Formats: sequence, structure tokens, C-alpha cells
Amino acid sequence: MVDLGILLQILFWGIYAGCIYILLATGLNLIFGVMKIVNFAHGEFLMIGAYITATIFFATGFNPYAIIVLSMIALMAIGALVERLCFRPILGTSKLNEIFLSIGLIYIFQNSAAMIWGDQWQSIRSPYQGITVPVGSLNVPVDYLIIMTVTAVILCLLYLFLRKTETGRQMRATSQNRKGAMLVGINVERMDILSFSIGCALAAAAGTLWVVSGQVFNPYMGSIPAVKAFAIIILGGLGSIPGAIVGGLLYGIAENGAAYFLGGVWKDAISFIILIIVLIVKPTGLFGESGE
Repeated sequence: MVDLGILLQILFWGIYAGCIYILLATGLNLIFGVMKIVNFAHGEFLMIGAYITATIFFATGFNPYAIIVLSMIALMAIGALVERLCFRPILGTSKLNEIFLSIGLIYIFQNSAAMIWGDQWQSIRSPYQGITVPVGSLNVPVDYLIIMTVTAVILCLLYLFLRKTETGRQMRATSQNRKGAMLVGINVERMDILSFSIGCALAAAAGTLWVVSGQVFNPYMGSIPAVKAFAIIILGGLGSIPGAIVGGLLYGIAENGAAYFLGGVWKDAISFIILIIVLIVKPTGLFGESGE
């Protein structure tokens, strides 16, 4: 029998890890939902967000949790530029164009980051590192509680934006029927650039929380998280933000459970085993609908 305290620890650490996956996958799903494009370079925005946060932290010593806003704003600007110059000209063409463009962007971003910041592994020290608070039978790092809270706040703000604002409703309409949105006067190009910018900002938030939690980073660290983000949105259902949230939590918990019970070598594999099982049972994903 497994001790209840160990199960709670696996669950808690899984939720913490899932928060970073949720932000990355939600941004990717938002972009896909509105623009219907495949961007394999999405993980590089996480990497750039991590470096922007670290650079400002090293230069100023500001609390890294406060820097998350600056990182998100910077990535919104970068995302708008990438959408305008790279993805808009090929929008509506072959999916192969999108795939090869995004692969090219991966190498451009990685090599540019290596030229600017170097290619060695780096890390930053959170001001709350080593501080824990008791939660039941667990001593939980304060950083993990802050990360969960920040993720919840960001998701709540995104929900309010999409549901309660006119721009958010226009974005949802564009996601549901692009041609219909154009016919009723919605500027779909504006929705494209806005969704891409917000998606990149969410990736920046994930990158900031990544480095604040003590994870090491370098210019090539975005590839694996991006692959997992794609797996999460397929698991949850393409275009479904609730699916991305549930999928991210499932992946985080599954990874930590596999690492404990089966060993670290199964940490990445178990998530894709779950994906395969779900797709066999429900090919549209947990929250996907037929015909999407």
C-alpha cells in the first residue's frame, strides 16, 4: 500500500507542473482555435519569456513574479510581429507551409537566443526559495503555491476577457466561423494578431514560472514543452481551452506519478501512453466535438 502522504505529494507536484503546461497549451489552443494554424515554434516563446524574465531579474533584482507582466507584454509585441510578417502571408495555404515555417522559426529563435545570451544552462534564485508552508501533512514550497495562484489568476482573466468583453466575443465568433465573422463585420485579421499575441503572452508566463520554480534553461529548452503542449491540446480537444486545462493537469499528475512508481525514464512516455488510449476511445479528444 502506498502512503497517503506520498499520493498527496504526487498530486500536489503534478498540479504544480501542470500549471506550466496549462499556460503553454492554452496559448497554443487559442491560436489554433482562431487562426487554425500549426505552430511548432510555440515552445520558443516560452524560452524567450524565460530569458526576458531572467535578464530583467539579473539587471534589476526585481521580484521575478512582478517581471511576469513585462515578459508577457514583450512577448505580445514579438508575437504580433511574427504573426504579421510570417504567418499572415501563408494563412489559408497548405499546412506544410505552416509546418516548415514554424520549424524554420525554431532554428531562428534558438540560434538568436544563443547569440544574445549564450548556450549554457542558466537558472535564477527565487526570493522565496527554501521557504515552505504546511499544507496538511506536506511542507509545500511557497513558490509552488504562488505559481498555482498566478496560473489561476491568468486563466480567470482570460475567461473574463473571452466571455465578458466585446473583443473577446468577436474572437470566439472568429474561432467558431471565420467566414461568418467576416460577413457580420468582424475584423478577422485583428482577431488573428490579437489571438497570436495573447497566445505568446501565455507562453511567456509559462516561461517565467518555469525559471522562478528553479528549473534550468537554455536556448534549446522549448522543444520538449512544445511537443507536450501539442499532445495536451490533442488530448483535451483541438480548440478547447477547458480541454487544455484538464489535459495539462492530467499530464502533470501522470508524469509525477510515473516518475515515482516507474522511474524517471517513464516521465515523458506515460503522458503519450495516456494520449494514445484517449484517442483510441475518443478520437476527438476529451472535450473535442465531431467535425472539428
